[in-house]
Amino acid sequence: MLVSAAPYFPEQARAAMRQFTPDNRSEAEWVQMRLWHRHGDEQIRKIWEQMHALKDSHDDMNFTPNHLSMIMARTLIVHGDKDPLYPVALALEMYSAIPHANLWVVPNGGHGPIFGDMSESFADSAIRFLRSARQEEFK
Repeated sequence: MLVSAAPYFPEQARAAMRQFTPDNRSEAEWVQMRLWHRHGDEQIRKIWEQMHALKDSHDDMNFTPNHLSMIMARTLIVHGDKDPLYPVALALEMYSAIPHANLWVVPNGGHGPIFGDMSESFADSAIRFLRSARQEEFK
């Protein structure tokens, strides 16, 4: 499963990375991150520093359609149609290139559209997908 994934970092993601530093995060963002990451503020700071550093990395991921076409596993791509980092066109590129791909575009979904209101729908869909993939494996 690929959730809010991209085959490469587009400029809009790099622009967000340039602005993304631990020093300019809101208190609400710190509170949310503390709920998700239980190893303290140092861990959270390192995560944000890594995200910021990616802005300058140009030897990062670059999965061409040719590379993606080598993925033989059944793949579920989940993408929000309002993702501010990765446009939905990138999900379509991956869907077109991966031979056994399924695509779920979440209406009004942002980056990480599997949380909040969509978490239950995602869990149900993911379980159905994984069960169907397992059944295919034994045919």
